[in-house]
Amino acid sequence: MAQPARSMGWDARDTVGHGGGHGADSADDARNYSIGALADEFGLTHRTIRHYEDEGLLAPTREGTARVYSHRDRARLALICRGKRLGFSLAEIKEFLTLYDADEAQLEQMRFMQRIARRRIDDLERQLQDVQQTLAELRTIDTQISDHFRHRGITETQTPEDPHP
Repeated sequence: MAQPARSMGWDARDTVGHGGGHGADSADDARNYSIGALADEFGLTHRTIRHYEDEGLLAPTREGTARVYSHRDRARLALICRGKRLGFSLAEIKEFLTLYDADEAQLEQMRFMQRIARRRIDDLERQLQDVQQTLAELRTIDTQISDHFRHRGITETQTPEDPHP
């Protein structure tokens, strides 16, 4: 049975931290983060986080020259990282996040996510077939070489040293 998008972390209402009565007044929602804290937490460089900001995916406030990231920015960063890990482009992630603000029920957002997820599944299945075909071909080559050695009375451990390992 498929899990709803919310429980899989793709419902921005729960993750992004506004709307729907999901703890809008909680202490976590009021917490702010430095770029360094987020970089450490997510294993990213400061430059990567600034790039996401330049792309319009994050919108920190400023205290002097320091960037101050909200709970919402942190949640968006978590979604960005998950999307990147799953192979989605920044443009796809941005559209997903933008659709959250456009549709309170998140129907369009979920339709969009389903569409790009299915496309990604198709891509990965094609890649898997390609890898399986390549492995089969390499195994055939390996078997042919082993047979060649065996017919000449050579054990594979007796092969000359290869200067290019």
